[in-house]
Amino acid sequence: MNSIWFRRFGTAPDGAVKLVCFPHAGGAASSYLPLVKALAGRLDVLAVQYPGRQDRRRERPFDSVDELAGALAEEVRPLTGGPYAFFGHSMGAVVAYETLRRLLRDGLPAPRRLYVSGRGAPAPRPHVNDVLTTDAEVLAAVRALGGTVPDVLDDPELREMVMPALRADYGALGAYRWSGAAPLPVPVTALVGDRDPVVDVDASAGWRAHTVDGFDLRVFPGGHFYLDAHATGVADLVVEGLAATGLPAGADA
Repeated sequence: MNSIWFRRFGTAPDGAVKLVCFPHAGGAASSYLPLVKALAGRLDVLAVQYPGRQDRRRERPFDSVDELAGALAEEVRPLTGGPYAFFGHSMGAVVAYETLRRLLRDGLPAPRRLYVSGRGAPAPRPHVNDVLTTDAEVLAAVRALGGTVPDVLDDPELREMVMPALRADYGALGAYRWSGAAPLPVPVTALVGDRDPVVDVDASAGWRAHTVDGFDLRVFPGGHFYLDAHATGVADLVVEGLAATGLPAGADA
């Protein structure tokens, strides 16, 4: 793909379903490497690289979910001519949902399924864990979730490299307001760790109200980043979910 927004870390069979993966707050495309490896030979995984991190570190990160989703909707447009699906973890679940809404609003083909991981359903008010006003609060939240290597947060130089993206992402989440919308005509699968410190099973089940085309809830052992330890199980679930839509992995539209 000729886009600075997506990273492919492997190869896929011709005609494979494209799985667009949206990272968590402060996260980069590489956070999906375990899932990419587990899906090798089955799906064409495109991991989103938000501005402000890794090879896009010199770009200004978005501090608005709406603006980020709007930019991504334009980037995803070329993918909608074939079978595709969305997978978003944590903040990425919200960005995937809002990106999908924009595609539908513009009359473009919908993804075959939306996978939302480690995130409660959209609501008119931000979650208390999203309203962080200082760097200290952001760092404490990141440490509690366990998704960032402690050495990165403890090293002043490395910490300063990741802080702009973290500030922007948590600022975007804190300012995000779901203004109400019709349920999606897309099946939704919600995934959550049974020991997630910020998202419980009931909050994940709330996504049921956001679809009229089938809902599934899957609970995995682990915390907020359960995916790191269960990439194979999640990969199997993703392929299973796409098969339920009548589209086996690797099949043409």
